[in-house]
Amino acid sequence: MPAVSETRVGVLISGRGSNMASLIEAAAQPGYPAEIVTVISNKADAGGLVRAEEAGIDTVVIDHKAHADRASFDAALDAALEEAKVELVCLAGFMRLLTPGFTEKWRGRMINIHPALLPSFRGLHTHERALEAGVKIHGCTVHFVTPEMDVGPIIMQAAVPVLEGDTAELLAARVLAQEHIIYPAALRLICEGRARIEGERVVVDEFEVAERALVAPGI
Repeated sequence: MPAVSETRVGVLISGRGSNMASLIEAAAQPGYPAEIVTVISNKADAGGLVRAEEAGIDTVVIDHKAHADRASFDAALDAALEEAKVELVCLAGFMRLLTPGFTEKWRGRMINIHPALLPSFRGLHTHERALEAGVKIHGCTVHFVTPEMDVGPIIMQAAVPVLEGDTAELLAARVLAQEHIIYPAALRLICEGRARIEGERVVVDEFEVAERALVAPGI
């Protein structure tokens, strides 16, 4: 059997990197079609850097405060990704707005996970806003990144029930558990060439039954 070609993936973080950890764990499994080759943070004290180093992955810190503007920061970020020969970028709690030039260069090769069912609740504080809105279903979305924030073509979503008496913390924990499932699953689809952008939508080929099912825990 020929060796499986693994896509070289760079992960961008700003904090604890729990979604990064789920990608690292998935990539360590035999036959997974991606290799995490670098983890880059804009904060030197990001907890996710320790987790990446423990897994033997190269880490880089690019302090956004050391750059005069977003464009120069993004140029340094791009240079680090190119140096690591990254083919696909995963944002995992990366709390910086990227410039249109950067997102255009990586269009179709950069994905993000958002803690809401897009197009609802773009931006921050999604769980608080979901509770305030009184929605009965909340969730998370993996999507391709475009210049406009939280708008890119959707690859995969997972839904959870909003329960009576939920707090933002309880709801966030329920959603996070699903994030850790669908982010590695979506990355697999892309790296296997089974997810592609057509117009403004993502088309996925050869779905398995389990992949087609909506991920939603019982109440």
